[in-house]
Amino acid sequence: QVQLVESGGGLVQPGGSLRLSCAASGSIFSINVLGWYRQAPGKQRELVATIISGGRINYADSVKGRFTISRDNAKYTVYLQMNSLKPEDTAVYYCFGYGMGSGNDYWGQGTQVTVSS
Repeated sequence: QVQLVESGGGLVQPGGSLRLSCAASGSIFSINVLGWYRQAPGKQRELVATIISGGRINYADSVKGRFTISRDNAKYTVYLQMNSLKPEDTAVYYCFGYGMGSGNDYWGQGTQVTVSS
């Protein structure tokens, strides 16, 4: 089992920045992919960014150039640095992990990000 705990959400004005953190514990050796999804009210869950064990990174087109995903292997933590935030970035952000070998996925509890003046 893998546990994922997010932190760092909150209220920020348009153009501002936030950094989300996701700390992993448990059978972390089984995780090959870490990343972030988000879900806005009334909308489907959207993939935001992923980072794979080999270091390959992918972003949704809507966040390219504004968001940066990174990880600290020593701390078993993945981060999402969000800059130039827009009201349309408002959503609950979920950390997830995926094990390619097992096919299992794991989710954090979600953290609210609200971009508003």
